[in-house]
Amino acid sequence: MIPECTLWADNVDIFAEKTILTVSRLTALLRGLLEENFEQLWVQGEVSNLSYPSSGHCYFTLKDAGAQLRCVMFKGTVKNLKYRLSDGMALIVRGRISVYDQRGEYQLICEYAEPDGIGALQTAFVQLKEKLASESLFAESHKVRLPCFPRRIGVITSLTGAAIHDILNVLKRRFAALSVLLYPVRVQGEGAAVEIARAIDEMNRLAEVDVLVVGRGGGSLEDLWAFNEEVVARAVYRSKIPIISAVGHETDWTICDFVADLRAPTPSAAAELVIASADELRSQVDMLSHRLRTTVERMLAGYDGRLSGLRRALHDPRRMLGHLSQRVDDLSGRLETALRSTATQRRSLFVRLVDILRHNDPQAQTASLRQRILLLSMRAEGAVNQQLEACRQEFGAHAARLEVLSPLNTLARGYAIATRCGDGMVVTDSGSLARGDLLQLKLCRGAIQCRVESHDSGET
Repeated sequence: MIPECTLWADNVDIFAEKTILTVSRLTALLRGLLEENFEQLWVQGEVSNLSYPSSGHCYFTLKDAGAQLRCVMFKGTVKNLKYRLSDGMALIVRGRISVYDQRGEYQLICEYAEPDGIGALQTAFVQLKEKLASESLFAESHKVRLPCFPRRIGVITSLTGAAIHDILNVLKRRFAALSVLLYPVRVQGEGAAVEIARAIDEMNRLAEVDVLVVGRGGGSLEDLWAFNEEVVARAVYRSKIPIISAVGHETDWTICDFVADLRAPTPSAAAELVIASADELRSQVDMLSHRLRTTVERMLAGYDGRLSGLRRALHDPRRMLGHLSQRVDDLSGRLETALRSTATQRRSLFVRLVDILRHNDPQAQTASLRQRILLLSMRAEGAVNQQLEACRQEFGAHAARLEVLSPLNTLARGYAIATRCGDGMVVTDSGSLARGDLLQLKLCRGAIQCRVESHDSGET
């Protein structure tokens, strides 16, 4: 029960008549009353209207079926949360009631919060697992197989923990000659996750080991939490060296287990997985040697039988050489006969070709053609001369006839050809002339120009 309270202002009863307060003064009195009487409260409700402004603070509303309460979580508290709030999350918060003066609203200043029903660490684990799974950090395609015969094993764990002793004991028992490189780190507490991630990156930079074992012995969820941090998960994911995650006991699962290339239920089991024991390797070598020997013997037996069969099928080479020698002699005789026959045929053909060439001697043919050309030239010259003479006689006859019909002969007898100067027309009728027309008279030798003074139509 909250005790009954009376508000006082400077020892004056504010309920007295005519006592007037400013809004700021009244709000300050209410804030003091609430903060004094509601310092440590546990409140249960459902998150709504969640917001994360750039200031780093967190604002939300807690509500149930009958009411709602404004809440604020300042930056320092938000950073200490292992998980992220979300709308609809059932939450149990611890805090104190105060008043936000600028709005005149009372609010719960949250100093701690945990999910209702499951712990805060489990919620953080589930949220981070879902986030990394959506980014494919758990994908099997990214995981690589461990080398069968690593030369050096890298171990990232606490120097004083039981895990390193278990790993070294198992490795010494199974394969004493194997080299181990330890990178000591803190495996729990503040800053442990950063150390583990830095160790993984440094081991990759050095590149002196073939396999990395990252882990620790068993413990509570809080003790194992360094292996659930995002910084460790991303360091495991970007590692180029295969990583075995060996955290806690067989029932303990961490984010590191999901990202690693192989998960071992315990550190001792990781040492057994990293390499087979010397006895196992010897047994395997003996088995493979026996299988190899048996296979080789079986192959040799098969080859021996095949060789015997080939030996039986192979004939005496001397007998084969005798047959081949006889075959060569036979072919040599046939070749010699064929060569003689071919030579005789070629000789006869050569003689015939020589006779044909002699009969068709180019010099004789050239002389015959030269005589024929000379004869044809003489015939052509006679024909041309005869044709020219005929043309000359025909030309003379045409010229005589032309001479008889020439108008020049008519002009020589005193006649003239009159043409009108204006249009050059030959005047054949005096009726086509007018007084004053200019005429040009073509004479036998030369021409004269005259003007028409009068004309006679020549009509009778």
